[in-house]
Amino acid sequence: MVLLAAAVCTKAGKAIVSRQFVEMTRTRIEGLLAAFPKLMNTGKQHTFVETESVRYVYQPMEKLYMVLITTKNSNILEDLETLRLFSRVIPEYCRALEENEISEHCFDLIFAFDEIVALGYRENVNLAQIRTFTEMDSHEEKVFRAVRETQEREAKAEMRRKAKELQQAQSAGITSMSHCTWLLLYFNP
Repeated sequence: MVLLAAAVCTKAGKAIVSRQFVEMTRTRIEGLLAAFPKLMNTGKQHTFVETESVRYVYQPMEKLYMVLITTKNSNILEDLETLRLFSRVIPEYCRALEENEISEHCFDLIFAFDEIVALGYRENVNLAQIRTFTEMDSHEEKVFRAVRETQEREAKAEMRRKAKELQQAQSAGITSMSHCTWLLLYFNP
């Protein structure tokens, strides 16, 4: 099976989230997704539609569609199994199956999509593994966070030190200013 792209789109074919797994231009994927609603027959119970070049495997999700675009020679049973996994991933990351919620969690979804498919071929993973993989922290991330927290602490300490110096300078300046005012009044009656 070669999976070209996975997308969550509106009933009109507007992509909310789309991930291409092979080299494909943006205009090409937008064109394929825009053509998708026109190809569907509402009376049929099928979950796939074929054109001369690609196969759309889809699942309705309330007001949206989860759509996989595959090559025509891909195994439809594998495609359907992959579609089910994609459809189960979305509620894991989004509280509601609505356009704004999907948009808000688009990067989480793309990361999860990348765990399911690599270079157009499905990985042998389940939902629990996908969740684990996307939540993992790398050593570099931990080091980066530790360095950033140290820099923030040092910056706060430096800020407190400078604020204290400024306060001391101001209190010394006020005393000397009042002393100067007294001298001016004394010598200029």
